[in-house]
Amino acid sequence: MTRKLTLLLLLALLPAASTLHGQAATGPLTPQPGTPIQQAPPQTKIVTQVSLVNTPVTVRDARGQMVDTLDAKDFQITDNGVPQKITHFDLGGDPLSLVFLVETSARIAPLVPQLNKVGILLTETVMGPGGEAAVVGFNDSVDKLQDFTSNHDDVEKVFAKLKNSTSGSKLYDAMAVGVEMLSGRPLPTAETPGRRRVMLVLSEATDVGSETKLGAVLRQAQLSNVTIYSVGLSTTMAELKAPPKDTTPHVTPPGTFGRPPFPGSVQTPDSDAALYGGGDLMALAVWAVQHVKNKITDHALELAATATGGEHIATFKNHSIENAIDEIGGELHSQYSLSYSPTGTNATGYHEIKVTVDKEGMKVRARPGYYVASPES
Repeated sequence: MTRKLTLLLLLALLPAASTLHGQAATGPLTPQPGTPIQQAPPQTKIVTQVSLVNTPVTVRDARGQMVDTLDAKDFQITDNGVPQKITHFDLGGDPLSLVFLVETSARIAPLVPQLNKVGILLTETVMGPGGEAAVVGFNDSVDKLQDFTSNHDDVEKVFAKLKNSTSGSKLYDAMAVGVEMLSGRPLPTAETPGRRRVMLVLSEATDVGSETKLGAVLRQAQLSNVTIYSVGLSTTMAELKAPPKDTTPHVTPPGTFGRPPFPGSVQTPDSDAALYGGGDLMALAVWAVQHVKNKITDHALELAATATGGEHIATFKNHSIENAIDEIGGELHSQYSLSYSPTGTNATGYHEIKVTVDKEGMKVRARPGYYVASPES
């Protein structure tokens, strides 16, 4: 009788035990030694689509004077040949977010006293009353000297205290930091106010020790709608008066190449010139963002300005550092800002931007385009 009762009790408890076994644990379980821990699934590569393109546009007449009397209806803009609708239009009114990138290497030691005095010119002429600015210095290292601030005194104090340091010049690494800082500032749209993103570089056109390639910096600057201006510093009169170097090897007949192209690229006069310094700057700018792993040897500051719609001013003859800054400030506050959301074009690859004005005798300068990498690249 006792044995029969025990058997009945066991049968009654089986459903309850089964239910308890199916419930999830209420807390973390400690794995037994030797038991493999399940890893998170691999993350899918995210491809960022370009939702807004902002391009600064400088318009000059036949005499080289800035033209500030145009309306949105006077401009036509295409993306890979496809007409685009301008969603935001402004003339010099959108406030600026600026990164002042200044070289502090030992090579520019003679120019430090001049740089100590330009802070007030940068704040009054370039920043303006509604602007904000950050300051980044670079030599062997890249140092954030001042985060974004609208306080003019803070920026001026940084420049007043600048000192030269080591002999290195990580220009491209510093430019990459500046682009990253600016990429978080809000852009103006049709619905919301925003800021124009501008980087002003005060430096020699020399890079020593950077891990970043110039082409990669320019590609990201284009995607982040950053315009690069530069004031070229030089410490010797020989460098000031020397014409741009042509370092292209001339050991083979015209139309031929003395060395093979980089793997995966088509060798052309423009691509060959890009590797060794020379050629048409606009063509080189396009080539640089398409071939980010290759090294560009010369004209880095000019190339950066050309690729992003800015301007490079070398300090020679009548162009002092002060004159160059004043000229750039005048352009920034007399410049048109156009925005559009790309439609009707391929998502990846190089996008050529063309801006024209429906008036005769006008010279238009704008960024040449941007490059969107494919998921596999």
